[in-house]
Amino acid sequence: MSGFGASALPEVIPVFPLENAIVLPRGQLPLNIFEPRYLAMVKAAMGGDRLIGMIQPKEDGSLFEIGGLGRITQFTDPENGRLLIVLTGVTRFRIAGELDAETPYRQVRADYSGFTEDFQAPQPMAAVLRADLETTLRTYLDTQGLSADWEAVSGADDESLVNTLAAVCPFDVA
Repeated sequence: MSGFGASALPEVIPVFPLENAIVLPRGQLPLNIFEPRYLAMVKAAMGGDRLIGMIQPKEDGSLFEIGGLGRITQFTDPENGRLLIVLTGVTRFRIAGELDAETPYRQVRADYSGFTEDFQAPQPMAAVLRADLETTLRTYLDTQGLSADWEAVSGADDESLVNTLAAVCPFDVA
């Protein structure tokens, strides 16, 4: 990821706890922001480093330990009280502690040290693994009564395909 390394990232980041939403390194996550506290968070991020942490909330409101840091790479203000943004994943992070923030949104101290590989280009998947993944995906979609643009699936690079599947498939939080 050009321009970023763990040492260049902020220690304190705003977080957006959102069920079933993840941003992985180099993946993209479109978001429709409408809650006042998250509108404030996006506006603050746009005035600074444009970084936001996405993380899964637990049922009791606490946060899971690992999230994804994303940079706002697209921003649209349709002037209807909402903001439309796209986050592009930078790296994963581990929560080192939650701050008692004076902002309406939550902030955490982020530890990026366990995720240095996120800044390196991924190795391509072995052809047999890629074929198995596509076969499994086809079977899954068939059983769900869904379809896919198989030309786009076959043309996608390994990382984009895996990131997209992780973002759109109905996985439970581990």
